[in-house]
Amino acid sequence: MTGKRRLNEKKFPFWEVLPDNGRKYFFEIQGHHGWKARYIKEVNAKEETLRFYQEIYDSNGALVEAHDKFPEDKGHKKIKEDKQ
Repeated sequence: MTGKRRLNEKKFPFWEVLPDNGRKYFFEIQGHHGWKARYIKEVNAKEETLRFYQEIYDSNGALVEAHDKFPEDKGHKKIKEDKQ
């Protein structure tokens, strides 16, 4: 196991292996009003960061915002609700 992988596993308690042998790491932080933030880091097989982003979920577990941070910071983006 590489040092990068060991460090990622220490920082991110949850992960899944991707089809290209990369990984998607994540952890969640609970907010004060029932909302939560999930931080996600996607890496290739060499543990090089490909993407890092944040997702915000409301108290019902619905995704309401996303914020791409790496490789380019795109700021917060509201997720539109489907109105049927």
